[in-house]
Amino acid sequence: MTNKRSAGLLLHRSTAGRTEVLLGHMGGPFWARRDDGAWSIPKGEYEPDEAPMDAARREFEEELGVPPPTGPYEPLGETQQPNGKVVTVWAVGADLDPDRIVPGTFSMEWPKGSGRMQEFPEIDKVAWWSLDEAEAKLVKGQVVFLTRLQELLSR
Repeated sequence: MTNKRSAGLLLHRSTAGRTEVLLGHMGGPFWARRDDGAWSIPKGEYEPDEAPMDAARREFEEELGVPPPTGPYEPLGETQQPNGKVVTVWAVGADLDPDRIVPGTFSMEWPKGSGRMQEFPEIDKVAWWSLDEAEAKLVKGQVVFLTRLQELLSR
């Protein structure tokens, strides 16, 4: 069995001398009452026949409802999540107004076992966070990308 693969874009900007990153709070009932550890880099799954960069750009637009920034894109590599999924991320310097976000949606049975399908936003809010704040907000399996971004920016 092949591991699922996901690709995303980590937007970063410099504000008042500090680096900030744009993260999305995961939508749906499972994440509704969580904050720390419930935010993600905008990303999504792709099939083996799609280039990871193409997937990252497509998923950014699907999840946030706005076109991805033009680049340049700096590779932050990949990491395997606790669930086995392999995530590949690129950093891109850009500014984006969180109020412009129009999140994509997904359907799921809710409440579980009810037979009722409901629509939920993939990401229910986005925000800019300092690297320290982002470390607490991000799901643990993605924190490695913050370290890699810091290394990239310090070069």
